[in-house]
Amino acid sequence: MATKSVTAYDRLRAEVVKVMMKSGVVNTSRQEIEAALERPPGSTGADLALPCFFYAKKHKKNPVEMANNIVNKIQKTKLIEKAQAFGPYINFYADWKMMGKIVLDQIFREGPRYGHVPDDKPESIMLEYSSPNTNKPLHLGHLRNDSLGMALFKILESRGHKVRKAVLFNDRGVGISKCMLAYKKWGKGSKPGNKKPDHFVGDFYVMFEKRKTKTMEDELGNMVKMWEEGDREVRALWDKMVSWVLHGFRETYRAFGSKFDTEFRESDYYDKAEDIIKKGLDKRVFTKEHDGAIVADLEKQKLTKKVIKRSDGTSLYVTTDLALGRHKFENYKTDRSIWVVGSEQDLYFQQLFKIFELLGFKWYKNCIHYSHGLVHLPEGKMKSREGLVVDADDIIDEMGKLAKTEIRKREKFISKKELEKRANSVALGALKYFLLKAEAKKNIQFNPKESISFEGDTGPYVQYACARACSILRKSKKRNLDNFDAKLLTHEKEKMLIRKLMEFPETVRNAAAYLKPNFVANYAHELATIFNNFYETVPVLKEDDVNLGHNDVRMARLALVKATITVLENALYLLNINTPDKM
Repeated sequence: MATKSVTAYDRLRAEVVKVMMKSGVVNTSRQEIEAALERPPGSTGADLALPCFFYAKKHKKNPVEMANNIVNKIQKTKLIEKAQAFGPYINFYADWKMMGKIVLDQIFREGPRYGHVPDDKPESIMLEYSSPNTNKPLHLGHLRNDSLGMALFKILESRGHKVRKAVLFNDRGVGISKCMLAYKKWGKGSKPGNKKPDHFVGDFYVMFEKRKTKTMEDELGNMVKMWEEGDREVRALWDKMVSWVLHGFRETYRAFGSKFDTEFRESDYYDKAEDIIKKGLDKRVFTKEHDGAIVADLEKQKLTKKVIKRSDGTSLYVTTDLALGRHKFENYKTDRSIWVVGSEQDLYFQQLFKIFELLGFKWYKNCIHYSHGLVHLPEGKMKSREGLVVDADDIIDEMGKLAKTEIRKREKFISKKELEKRANSVALGALKYFLLKAEAKKNIQFNPKESISFEGDTGPYVQYACARACSILRKSKKRNLDNFDAKLLTHEKEKMLIRKLMEFPETVRNAAAYLKPNFVANYAHELATIFNNFYETVPVLKEDDVNLGHNDVRMARLALVKATITVLENALYLLNINTPDKM
């Protein structure tokens, strides 16, 4: 069982509650004070704020008068330097000499686990992401999905949840059948050869869309039916082409850093929902149409009708999801099941979850569609049928080339091996950060050159701040930073940096609670910016090394730099981004 971890921010909040209770001015509970505490705007310089509207109403006084009255009764403590009335609010200012020591001690004590605050009620979570169709290579949209999936996994895991990463390969049905039919007509028994196998198969999908005729459309429906009936020839061709695609997918996943604990295949579940369908018919959740199709009429639930099985008896995505959804909860003892799928499927998941509810599955309340926006190009929306997509492999390769150009600008004589290593970290960091920094629901327009910049709101900017901090430590040649005095960190830029370091565990908690990886990405950029301002303003290596024993200013500042490296690395880790120590 996870042990409860108390962060520096928790201690500060607890201290404010304590002094408020001791003031004796307000007749209220600790819980009410705790719930009312706010993070004030940065312009005030305060660390916590308490609105007095509730107390004023309770005591029938003006909120401003109440705030002043309370402040006069508050005594300063080891953690709170002062309390100050600010209109109807009380602003609390931490004693940063003491808080600095608490924050840095905790960072050095916890190291790579700083920010990993266990949840009081850890859950077993099924997280399904990526889930591509096997008729084409992974594209840029999948990379956004994969970035979100891996970031959600790491953030939720940091809170002590047991998260199972799953992928569903949609490996049967119309999509792959188009590839198979095109291959039969024009493939002439060819093999991928030097071409990446998922790209090889994807070419036949585009070929079908460009050359299709009415006759071929009829053949397509027949092929889907023959597959479900187990036709030996159709199954053999399907097995061969799907194996090519999955081989290609796994190569891309390895390159991008996407990992899975469980691989589901639609072909294993498309026919496992027969008892669910029978139950739906018996309960009149489903009805059989005159042409034999089975549908869920959801109009009373203000949703459109959903076909569960086609009139020819063949299955659809929903047929698989009915069986697989039940399997996830019953076989894996899942508390929550999350589907990371683009916003184009919003209606579909509303229908699916409503069907679960109508069928009487109690776990329907714990089904979550994590909807994310689309990735657009400057030319507009990607269209797989027309071949107008940015393949994942191509964009990863392009980002690598751009990264090499940027790195060579800074280090002309870098070895080929080191260049490859650094460029890979910078390229993937740039790509993942760009895909994660915006709120997931928003559509974004991808700009490779903008994302690879070492300046601005980019992954390389954050990585570069970390590399710069590592360079400071290397130049200092200080191997042991255990003996430092945080009380010497009195400069305003130092306090700003410590305050930001303190916020990290709370940021991770909120990112997990609201399923928002962008909270961590935005935090990482803010921390990098504050560190850069600190570095440009406050001398670290230039500080006179006056022999003051443990009270060495340089040692304290180097300790602050080291703590910043730890937190930047921890933040980027949660985003599945590597942190090179040189850029």
